[in-house]
Amino acid sequence: MTTLDERHGEGAREGEEHRGDNALSQVEAYGPAVVPLDRQPGSPLPHLMGSKAANLARAARAGLPVLPGFVIPHRGNGDMVALRRAWDELSRGGTRPLVVRSSSPQEDTEESSLAGQFDSVLDVRGWRDFLTAVETVLDSAHRPDGSTAPMAVLVQPMLVARVGGVMFGADPVAGRADRMLVSAVRGGPDSLVSGARTGTSYWLSERGRLLRIEAAEEGSLVEAVEAGPLLTRAELFRLARLGRRVRKVFGGPQDVEFGFDADGRLWLFQSRPITAMASRPERGARLLGPGPVAETLPEQLAPLEEDLWVTPMARGLAAALDIGGTAPRRLLRSVPVVTTVGGRAAADLRLLGTVPPRHRWLALLNPAPGARRLGAAWRVGRLASSLPGLATDLVADVDRRLAEIPSPTALSGTALAAELRWTRRVLVSLHAQEALAGALLHEPPKSRTAAGTALMALADARARGMSDDQVVAMDPVVLALTAPSLHGRGRLPDTTVGHGEPGHAALTFHAAPATPTTGTTETDPTQPPPDAQDTRDARDTRNALDTLAPLTTDPTPLPAIPTPQAPPTPTTTPITTTRTTTPTTPTTTLTAVTPHPLITALPPREALRLRVRWVQELQVRMIREVARRLGTGVERVGLLRWPELTAVLNGARLPDDLHERVPRPASPPLPDEFRLADGQVVAVERDARRGDGTRGVSAGRAVGTVWDGTGPRPVDAVLVVRSLDPALAPLLPGLTGLVAQTGSPLSHLAVLAREFGLPAVVGAEDAVRRFPPGARLTVDGTAGDVRLVEGTAGDVRLGDVS
Repeated sequence: MTTLDERHGEGAREGEEHRGDNALSQVEAYGPAVVPLDRQPGSPLPHLMGSKAANLARAARAGLPVLPGFVIPHRGNGDMVALRRAWDELSRGGTRPLVVRSSSPQEDTEESSLAGQFDSVLDVRGWRDFLTAVETVLDSAHRPDGSTAPMAVLVQPMLVARVGGVMFGADPVAGRADRMLVSAVRGGPDSLVSGARTGTSYWLSERGRLLRIEAAEEGSLVEAVEAGPLLTRAELFRLARLGRRVRKVFGGPQDVEFGFDADGRLWLFQSRPITAMASRPERGARLLGPGPVAETLPEQLAPLEEDLWVTPMARGLAAALDIGGTAPRRLLRSVPVVTTVGGRAAADLRLLGTVPPRHRWLALLNPAPGARRLGAAWRVGRLASSLPGLATDLVADVDRRLAEIPSPTALSGTALAAELRWTRRVLVSLHAQEALAGALLHEPPKSRTAAGTALMALADARARGMSDDQVVAMDPVVLALTAPSLHGRGRLPDTTVGHGEPGHAALTFHAAPATPTTGTTETDPTQPPPDAQDTRDARDTRNALDTLAPLTTDPTPLPAIPTPQAPPTPTTTPITTTRTTTPTTPTTTLTAVTPHPLITALPPREALRLRVRWVQELQVRMIREVARRLGTGVERVGLLRWPELTAVLNGARLPDDLHERVPRPASPPLPDEFRLADGQVVAVERDARRGDGTRGVSAGRAVGTVWDGTGPRPVDAVLVVRSLDPALAPLLPGLTGLVAQTGSPLSHLAVLAREFGLPAVVGAEDAVRRFPPGARLTVDGTAGDVRLVEGTAGDVRLGDVS
């Protein structure tokens, strides 16, 4: 067998190969019970030796610094004489300690590493202890699921390393193939890969240039460097060179365990493929975030809710951006301003102008944005003066229509489809004008808001002993305090008003005072009356809006819908609708009611936002009526898409697969800024480790219930533990997330978490105490974020959360 010095071979240049003697006679010298590691012929033996030994043999034949050793093949002939002779030579008569390791064909493969799933025994001395260690490794082939893995045994000298660790030929957490990630500890790599210790991390370029370092111990980076780094720049350069050579031998970046001995020589202990790399956004991927849309749609949405609320919002904002000249119409047609990710609304932050351009100096040299603004300047200038009147006009039109729409119970299926289609169209206009009002109109700092008015109305009503049901009926302004939802999450209780058949539900809307003369523009009460020029400006602005028809027209083809009955001539008296229905002949009675006096004092933008909420509430009432007629739950109807709903309302059958559809699983709130990679949310890059020490080690985002590994497992369990112990691996399937107080992105359990696609975070200080079983957590394995869900169970305060 080769000596350590002969096998080291670190002096070989890149591209050179040190080929050992592969003659079968060398193998047969020990008999088929034992195969020397550096004398393996190619053929079927790697299958018998297991992946770990086969990879090391391949590295040894290529001249990489691999320790000598031998392998007891799977299903060997049990020749104890040959085994004793091999042990005696490698251990030098029992004077040198050995390492006895597992080597199964099921581990260290391209598909799965099974990292840390089988046993290894260190510092084995003496023949009897050696036989016991071999039995321990073979016994570990029995899996928790009752199966038995084929198992070979790899035996090598025990090397006392000065520094050891793990090197990934790519950054698996960030998904970057142009970087190497090294994590090192004093001593061998075993304490690091077991999760017992957190190593010092080094990010290297492909050529070995140090990009970033994170000390394992608490304290400043300066203190860590002054105390002496674990690895010198020369050693990091040698590691990067080894990583490049390993990549060339195996055809791709590898997960390598290494160690530097007391003499400073670098040894390769193990090499296996990187089985899980985080998704990385493509170059130029859109920058998304909840942004201002979260104010209107803060919750997770069902498919039908997306079509009812997100689609009109996206078209309305696109129209506003086109009028303002901030984006070309071609881009607005091809890129949605607002989209959904996991059922949560997100906006294109660059289109909305909430983040600076990527290349600010190049943007200054680009004439296109300036030309677009110049072409839109005349519209914007006229619009700024006309917008208050336009907003008042739209508000009055919406109020009249809301007051005249019959009770949902009195509408046929076709009429329901027609009214729902109107609500989607009017939401486009409301969102467009609301966005323009926010951008162009100056509102005093202390101007009244819809939410403030709602709070005052709610406090006044409750002081008079009114229930929340009565408040919604008499003062629908309180709906400004709630978010729309077909399921009633986080809303005030529903109100039932009127009389007649069971299930009759009608919303009482208070129309704002208006002077509705067709063809005129109604002005804000605080503004002087418009002159003829203002009227022409309003007409010009309407003409400008008409040019946006391709952006604002509902593209969904619908069957022929009868034209709704024209509303009666409006009056200046505020009205609400009180409806009395019978199973045969529904009737409508208009009753004069005095609205809340503060509603009419709202500035244009707030008035528009309040009408958005009223229209959404009307849609909710109509969808609930549809569910009642279909004899199914509103949650099931929420799984339909808009074309399917309109088809059903016009007499078509429900989709055949509707009973198979399931609601989306709960998703955590979206990061403030993120990009998409293969449909996965990737938060905007920042330091992998937060200021409080938490670090994401497996990309992904999830929300679930804390579980400590004992007792009944919740359906959406987030396992919270002290360290990433490989013994926890059988618990990983079926988990929603993983949080540990200590650990490394290169530990065995972190590798397995990435293979399972399980969001995982380490370094969460005192996590076991702060996150008790039963609490609800959101886990972001990309950003390294762990947060308690608001209103969670347990005795944890939000201020305790990192």
